[in-house]
Amino acid sequence: MATERITFTGPKGVELAARLDLPEGPHLATALFAHCFTCSKDGLAARRISARLAAMGIAVLRFDFTGLGQSKGAFEDTSFSSNVDDLIAAYEYLGERNMAPALLIGHSLGGAAVLKAAARLPNVRAVVTLGAPFDPAHVTHSFAQSLPEISAKGQAEVNLGGRPFTVSKAFVEDVQGATLAPEIGKLNAALLVMHVPRDEVVSIDNAAQIFIAAKHPKSFVTLDNADHLITRGEDAEYAADIIATWADRYLALKSPAPPPGAPEGIVRVSEADPDGFLQDVNAGPHHHALADEPLAYGGTNRGMSPYGFLSAGLGACTSMTIRMYARRKGWPLESVSVDIYHDKVHAQDAGTGAAEKVDTWHRRIRLDGALSDEQRQRLLEIADKCPVHRTLERSSTVVTELL
Repeated sequence: MATERITFTGPKGVELAARLDLPEGPHLATALFAHCFTCSKDGLAARRISARLAAMGIAVLRFDFTGLGQSKGAFEDTSFSSNVDDLIAAYEYLGERNMAPALLIGHSLGGAAVLKAAARLPNVRAVVTLGAPFDPAHVTHSFAQSLPEISAKGQAEVNLGGRPFTVSKAFVEDVQGATLAPEIGKLNAALLVMHVPRDEVVSIDNAAQIFIAAKHPKSFVTLDNADHLITRGEDAEYAADIIATWADRYLALKSPAPPPGAPEGIVRVSEADPDGFLQDVNAGPHHHALADEPLAYGGTNRGMSPYGFLSAGLGACTSMTIRMYARRKGWPLESVSVDIYHDKVHAQDAGTGAAEKVDTWHRRIRLDGALSDEQRQRLLEIADKCPVHRTLERSSTVVTELL
C-alpha cells in the first residue's frame, strides 16, 4: 500500500491534512473515512480499515477535521456542522482528482457526520458507521460536568481522552440542534451499522435507532468484546474484513485478472501493523491471508509464520499430487491428510558433512480408503514428485529488485 500525504482547503479556507492510501494494483473504487470525536486520521481503526480496503483495490482518504491532528484551525471554532462541511470538502477534493468516493466510513461522531452528509453526495453507494450516535448531542455526555460553565462563559476547557480541548457554546448548541433521522430515512445508499454491544461511550441503542430509521439494503454487525475506539488490533482487523467483504457487494468491484505471464497471479505481502509483525498476504485479486509471528517472538499470533506458509505449501501440494494420481488411476482413495513439521538440523546430520544448519521438513501422510499395499506404496512415491517438494529439495535463486 502506498500512502500519499496531502492537504486540501476546507470550507472556511483552512488547510486540512489527509492521507490517501492507494492500492498497489488497479484502483477499483474510492472511500472516505471520518474519524471519531477528538481523534485523528492516524488512529488504529482508521489505519487498519484503510489498509484492508487498499489491499482490495479501494483507495481511502482519511483526514483530520479542522483543529485536530495535523489540520489547521482552532478546535473551539468548530461544530458538528463544520465537521460535515469538512467531509463534503474532502469529497469535492477527491472529485477534482476524478476519484469521487462511492463509500463513506465514519467512526463515532464521524459516523454521524457521514450519515448527515451522505444525502448531499451523489456518488455515494455505501455507508458504514462504527459506534455512531443516533443523536449527535450524545457527544456532550463526555463533558457533561462542564456544560454549565460553557453556557455561562461561552466556552470551557475540558479533558477528553487525557487531552485538553476548548469546547464552545456554539459547538454545544449546534450539536444539540442536529438531527439524523430525516437524512437516514432518505439515504440512497446501502448502510452497514457496526457497534460494540457493551459500548460505554455510545450505547448500542444508538445503533438500533440508526438501523430502524434506515431503509433497505441495510446490515448490522456487532463488534463483540471491542472498545468504543476499537483500539485492539484484532478488533480493527475484524471490522476491516467485514467492511471490505460487505462493500464488495454494493460497489460492484470488478477485480482484474492476474497479470500476463503469471498464471497464478502475484503474491503481494504488505505490512499490516508497523508496531508488530502482522502482514497482509494477497494472492492475486481474490485470496487473502495473514502472516505473523508467535507471541513468544514479539508477534500477535494472528496468522501463520513464514515457515508455516512454506509447510502449508508443501502439505497442500503433496495432498493435491496424490489425489490427482489416484483419481487418474481410479483407485479407492477416500481422503488424504498431510502433517508437516519443519526443523533445522546440522548439515552433518543430513549427510553433507558441513557445519551449518539445513532445513528439514518432516512429512506424515495419511491415506484413507480400501487401498492395497502396492497402491499405498506407489502413492507414497508419487508424493515425492510434488512440485513444491522438488522445489524445496533443489537449490533456488531469489532475484530481488528495489521499486
